[in-house]
Amino acid sequence: MRSRYIVKDLLRDVTATLDAAKIPRASREAQLLLMAYLNRDELWLITNQTTEIQKPLEEFFSWVERRSFNEPFEYITNRVNFYSEEFYIDSGALIPRPETELLIDEVKKHQPDLESKITFVEVGVGSGIISIMLAKSYKNAKFIAVDISQKALDVAKKNIEKFGLQDRIELRLGSLLEPVDEKIDYLVSNPPYIEDGIELESNLSYEPQNALFGGKVGDEIIKELLDEVLRQNIKFFSCEMGYDQKDKIQNYIRNKNNTSLEFYKDYSGFDRGFTLKVEN
Repeated sequence: MRSRYIVKDLLRDVTATLDAAKIPRASREAQLLLMAYLNRDELWLITNQTTEIQKPLEEFFSWVERRSFNEPFEYITNRVNFYSEEFYIDSGALIPRPETELLIDEVKKHQPDLESKITFVEVGVGSGIISIMLAKSYKNAKFIAVDISQKALDVAKKNIEKFGLQDRIELRLGSLLEPVDEKIDYLVSNPPYIEDGIELESNLSYEPQNALFGGKVGDEIIKELLDEVLRQNIKFFSCEMGYDQKDKIQNYIRNKNNTSLEFYKDYSGFDRGFTLKVEN
C-alpha cells in the first residue's frame, strides 16, 4: 500500500485486503478500523472522502494485517464498548459481550437499594467492566475483584483508574474466593463455562483460554462457587452460564434448604445466567 492516501482510496484498498482474507463485511470493517485509527466519527468519514490523510499510516497498515488474520477488532484498537461506556481492552482479558450487560441488570433487580453499604465480590474480574458498572450505581458499596490472571488484573486496573474508582474497587490475585476473608453480601461472576476441547471460532483463539474453558464438563467452576456460596451463607450470587447448563445447575442445588434459584435469558432467548438467593 502507498504511504499517502485520500480517504476513499484507502478504504478501497483496505476493503480489498480484508475481502481477500475472507473477513466478513470487509467494507464496513475497513471503515471501522479507519475511524478508530483517526479517532473520527461516521459523519467525518462520509463528508471527507476526498480528504488526504495526514497522519502516518504505518501503524494503521499493521492494524489491517492483524485484522486480516482474524484478530479481534477490539484487541487491535484496544477499545471495547460495554453498557454505553468505552473501556480499554487487550489480549490479557476476555472481550466483554453484550449479554453480560444482563448480568448487571440481574444484580440491580435483586439488590434494588442503590444506597446499600454492602460488600460485592466479583470472581473473574477480567477487564473490570462488571465491578466498574456496579460501582457506578452502588455509590456506598465496597468491591473486591479477584482474578487468577495478573494480565487480566492489569487490564482491570487501567479501566478502574480511567473511571476514578481505584479507592472503591480492590483488585486481588488468586483463585475463586481464596484471597477474600471478608464477609460477602453479594457474589457476582462471569466465569469460564465452556467444556474443555470444544472447537471454537478462530478469532476466539486470541482470547485468554483460561477465561473461556471451565473444565471437562464446563460447569465445574460454577459449581465450586455454588459450594462456597452455601458454605459461607452468601445472600446473593448472580452468575453467567452456558445456554445448556440450566438443568445441571438446578439439579446441583436441588434439595438445598433455604435457597431460591431464578434464571434469566439472553437477547437471543437462550438461558444465560441465574441468581441464587440464600435465606439467612
